[in-house]
Amino acid sequence: MSKHVLRTDELDYQLPQELIATRPVEPRDSARMLVMSRYDDTIDHRRVRDLPRYLRSGDAIVFNTTAVMRAGLLGRRVGTGGRVEGLFLDEPEPGRWLVMLRSNGRLRRGQQIELLDPQGCPQGHRLELLDRQASGWVARVLGPGSAASVLDRVGHTPLPPYIRRARGDQLVADSLDRQWYQTVYADAQQRGSVAAPTAGLHFTPDLLARLEESGVRRIDVMLHIGLGTFQPITARRIDQHVMHAEHYAVSPEAIAALGELRTGRRGRILAVGSTVVRALESLPEPLPQTDALDGPFRGRTDLLIAPPHQFKHVDGMLTNFHLPRSTLLALVAAMIGLDRLKAVYHGAIEQRYRFYSYGDAMLILP
Repeated sequence: MSKHVLRTDELDYQLPQELIATRPVEPRDSARMLVMSRYDDTIDHRRVRDLPRYLRSGDAIVFNTTAVMRAGLLGRRVGTGGRVEGLFLDEPEPGRWLVMLRSNGRLRRGQQIELLDPQGCPQGHRLELLDRQASGWVARVLGPGSAASVLDRVGHTPLPPYIRRARGDQLVADSLDRQWYQTVYADAQQRGSVAAPTAGLHFTPDLLARLEESGVRRIDVMLHIGLGTFQPITARRIDQHVMHAEHYAVSPEAIAALGELRTGRRGRILAVGSTVVRALESLPEPLPQTDALDGPFRGRTDLLIAPPHQFKHVDGMLTNFHLPRSTLLALVAAMIGLDRLKAVYHGAIEQRYRFYSYGDAMLILP
């Protein structure tokens, strides 16, 4: 009997526009939290600040400590002044960027784009378009400085387009989004993501402290979020979707902690967000021997998690409510089943939960 291959349209649902969150609640841990189990139909409606009551001493909670770059780009075409928007993706070699760009007019090789800072002012940096690639453009940066230093001057918060569309005429300062769209535990030395690990946006220093006081173990990993996480599925079947690889790193200490939990069964492993799930599930089985590691275990993952994936290193997760037809939704379906996913999302819409990056959370317990 052949196994069912998930069709992309099975991950579709209708969301009222007004349920797209255009800004986070304050404080962060006052966001609503739908609580469910992987193995029974019990549903609770709580707040993220209630998370400690659902975890036990000895459990581990795993965070992605990547930091979001100011990867959003805004510019104008030299000569015509036409508006260009885009996203920095990578710097494969010094002075060469891989970028995604969109413009009302057709972009072509040799064209130059003057980059503008969040106040709309030029800072002396231009992009010269060199070559088209499947994921965007290769461009030469005209002006001094590394990618990080240039983006610090002209980069914008890389908010998902659906938030900007949902805002309509609302004006929100980029400085506010820069604060909101970064976890409180992000490591500034690990700037490399073009999107936030959004489940982590709900945490406050107070909530982290209360989890530690209750005996919950903290484990940190790193996965730099790129196209692989948020690129929409355009193929008819999910197994035809091509994931872009993303870099991850897991320290020997984290691997040792995971190994203790796996072998000793002294606690459950709760992942904060889909990027943590992908990092952990990309680790080899059995786990690497930590005494053989000289620094973090590093890799690049293009893992697409969908039913009937069998989880190796994750027992449960805290996650946001995700876009239709997305690999993120497929990952949640792998954990709780497609039919339950649809039922839970239908209930969340009826309960007026706020959706997507700045929205509410769902806790999936082992």
